[in-house]
Amino acid sequence: MSDAKRRVAEAAAELVEPGMRLGLGTGSTAALFIEALGRRVADGLDLPPAAATSRASEDAARRAGIAVIDMMGPDAPADLDLAIDGADEADSRLSLIKGGGASLLREKIVEALARRFVVIIDESKVVEQLGAFPLPVEIVPFGWASTAHLIRSRLGVEPQLREARGEVLKTDNGNFILDLPFGTIADPEATARTLAGIPGVVEHGLFIGMASEALVSDGQNVRRLTPA
Repeated sequence: MSDAKRRVAEAAAELVEPGMRLGLGTGSTAALFIEALGRRVADGLDLPPAAATSRASEDAARRAGIAVIDMMGPDAPADLDLAIDGADEADSRLSLIKGGGASLLREKIVEALARRFVVIIDESKVVEQLGAFPLPVEIVPFGWASTAHLIRSRLGVEPQLREARGEVLKTDNGNFILDLPFGTIADPEATARTLAGIPGVVEHGLFIGMASEALVSDGQNVRRLTPA
């Protein structure tokens, strides 16, 4: 689906207007958006420093000639005009599963600031019901197995501790990721509330009521979706 990803990335880059305060997502499609935006910046598009959702996106933005703001400092923005990011799944209401790239906490912080949050995805990410993609949950390392037990007992799903290259994966925040293989999530709102109430859970990958619209491509065309 590389052609589809590139098409939605380029379409999203055309949404950016001079002076916009941007949030830059993380992942393969977001990386293509950053590249496309960088070409517009090289052609003279003037932008203030953007808020990146991961170290990888910060690095990609700098390589593309896009300035980034220090989100760890006192000048981090209180709001943004536009955020662009991918998703692992999106339903007809534009409820999302995100976090396949292990950046869900920073993504949710940045995208919550945006007046307009546009999701860029290929057709394979559009689903009738969320849950086929395992739901990522960011947790603190302390007592991680206990947190996994609480999730198991309250939601009836077996958490999988995410690893990378044979070691436990650590997020940019130094936390762990549990992936929850639901299969289907019958009630995303209730699932989100349950996870938010479990000690040790920092954030979950259910993005509900946040996306303004989605740009979706099949590799040939790009269509626009709004929440049903």
